[in-house]
Amino acid sequence: MAQIIVTAIGSAGDIHPLVGIGRALAARGHRIVFCTHPPFEPAARREGFEFVAIGHADHYAAALANPALWNPRTSFRTLWELIAPLLRPHYDTLVALTGPDTVLVGTLWAFSARLMQERHGTPYVSVQVSPSTLLSAYAPPVHKQLTIPRGLPLPVKAALMTLIERTVLDTVCAPRLNELRAALGLPPVTRILGRWLHSPEGVLCLFPDWFAAPQPDWPKPYAVSGFPLFNDLADAAPDAELEAFLAEGEPPVVFTAGSTRVDGERYAQAVAHALRTNGARGLLLGGAPHDDGSSSPRLLRRRYVPLRSLLPCCRALVHHGGIGTASLAFEAGIPQVVTPFAHDQFDNAQRVADTGCGLRCDAPLDGAGLARVLGRVLHDPRIAAHCAQACAKLAAAPDGCEQAANFIERFVPSAARDTAAAAAAPAQPERSPECAMAGRA
Repeated sequence: MAQIIVTAIGSAGDIHPLVGIGRALAARGHRIVFCTHPPFEPAARREGFEFVAIGHADHYAAALANPALWNPRTSFRTLWELIAPLLRPHYDTLVALTGPDTVLVGTLWAFSARLMQERHGTPYVSVQVSPSTLLSAYAPPVHKQLTIPRGLPLPVKAALMTLIERTVLDTVCAPRLNELRAALGLPPVTRILGRWLHSPEGVLCLFPDWFAAPQPDWPKPYAVSGFPLFNDLADAAPDAELEAFLAEGEPPVVFTAGSTRVDGERYAQAVAHALRTNGARGLLLGGAPHDDGSSSPRLLRRRYVPLRSLLPCCRALVHHGGIGTASLAFEAGIPQVVTPFAHDQFDNAQRVADTGCGLRCDAPLDGAGLARVLGRVLHDPRIAAHCAQACAKLAAAPDGCEQAANFIERFVPSAARDTAAAAAAPAQPERSPECAMAGRA
């Protein structure tokens, strides 16, 4: 049995996939310590994980509510301002938790886990939730501000990628990171996001190769596990009104902006206009609670509904571009309209469009524009065919959480794996992705 410390930094889209992978590892008898932001403690505790908080809940809530975090011109620097003060406390926490049987697993911003690997030799698997942060010159990531045209010669693209890393990304991250490295007796580093943060022992990519084809300049060794299709279902209370809404008419279109902070009333007006124009029904997630009187026969509002049980009941999904949200729409076989705001959302949106399973529609949104693009995805048979193909691929693929767990277990000593296997309880089956909201198939 190994102690596997999962250290996930970011939004729900970064943390929830690691909960699913942690569940798969715990079912194999390993001890899981989940080290992340305080709001995710209930989800970790429900899985039986030990939990150690990084930072404070009020600071995390304030960061997510900061409009600068969702503006593509200021999002990167604003995100770093949240992460940088946590570097030393996070590192000290990992030092206190780590023992001789520890394996570290960390998401993109888990810089402190990478420092543990360098300073103490602790085995570390770095996780890439989305492909945009692999910074490939062969397939440059799409961004609102700094997209490198893919048609340029490779040497030019590589030179531009290096320039962006050194003059934009390193300019933000290097001073605080290298200050801590100096205190730990480590030399300074450059090309932090493109090279340094990736574990030289193993990089785990949580998406399938048909969504992002492996590139020659990806960090090695890497493994592509497929989407870790996991959705936290424990928070879903019975909802008779929602079940009746799903049962009494044609499948609705689901709208969600995820963690993104948008003008809720303006967004709701655009949604209502798009539904009226297309004669469709809708379910709007986030923002106003369902008892505020804003729902109507055509549009129902909820703060949250687990998407994995909801989407198979639905006609299409309009969302912000979180890769976890996109993966659940692929699994449900429904078309997507992706409305990116910041971070990796632009690259994810373009990749959804490239699969033929939906369309990218950059913010700002208005009712007429949303109505137009929604009408296209609802009535284009080619999009429907591509959605069916993606759904079939995921149905035939191995479980992404199990594949990720297989890769992580490579870093566990064989004796610890044998002990864990002997002690493991039978795994609980994952809830079916079929519609579970109104008895629908």
